[in-house]
Amino acid sequence: MLSPNSDDLSGHVALITGANHGIGAATAHRLARHGAAVMITYLRINDPPDPGIPDAYRRNRAASPDDLIASIRAAGGRVEAVEADLLDADTPVRLFDAAEKAFGPVDILINNATGWVADTFAADSTDRLGRNLTAVSGETFDQQFGVDARAAALLIAEFARRHAQHGMTWGRIIGLTSGGPLGFPEEVSYGAAKAALENYTMSAALELAERGITANIVYPPVTDTGWVTDEVRAVVASDRRLVHIAEPEEVAEVIAFLVSDRAVLVTANTIRLR
Repeated sequence: MLSPNSDDLSGHVALITGANHGIGAATAHRLARHGAAVMITYLRINDPPDPGIPDAYRRNRAASPDDLIASIRAAGGRVEAVEADLLDADTPVRLFDAAEKAFGPVDILINNATGWVADTFAADSTDRLGRNLTAVSGETFDQQFGVDARAAALLIAEFARRHAQHGMTWGRIIGLTSGGPLGFPEEVSYGAAKAALENYTMSAALELAERGITANIVYPPVTDTGWVTDEVRAVVASDRRLVHIAEPEEVAEVIAFLVSDRAVLVTANTIRLR
């Protein structure tokens, strides 16, 4: 039987990547509100101007997490932040070291960060939303797979290693995905890298289950992290598969459920939100 405080995350430590804005930031706020100590990681990205992407989104990606940290602490939460490049294969170890030094062993891992870039096999220079496109290249592959796939795999591996080392019996892993079985046209490396992340997470769910670890993938709907334009809203309105434009806080609420004791039986799932 679940306790009345089954949403309480007191005593747990969460590592959340890509958390200086958007879903990552909202998740950090939500988990801290439920009592978890939160280590957020981020990398400030200075994107070039793009006629199809609002300046607000570019500012969000380049922002520091200072306001988020202040807000969490003002509400009584515990949070620290590390700026780190996930393309560096040594970063996962450093992040876990920092989290353990600040709060103790990590038992919640949220693989939220992305190396997103809009690339294509076609000759088009812009996509249907007016955003700049670039041809698939070694650079676009490395950026996407380095963050969304390789870094996520290394973070899961480090999480599992330390979980065993500390003799822990409870753990949660969440990955964020997009795309689908038919790929992700106009964001082809993004979709492929997310497919790899999904596969790694499903393997973790099966391999680590006996250690009390659950692992799930969250597939958010179109989520307004600053990039949603009138053109995007029109596409959502015209496509019956795209029911809802979500706010980051709505996605964070689902993640908070999945890392709680209420979701102890939920593992090896891709949970698509509408």
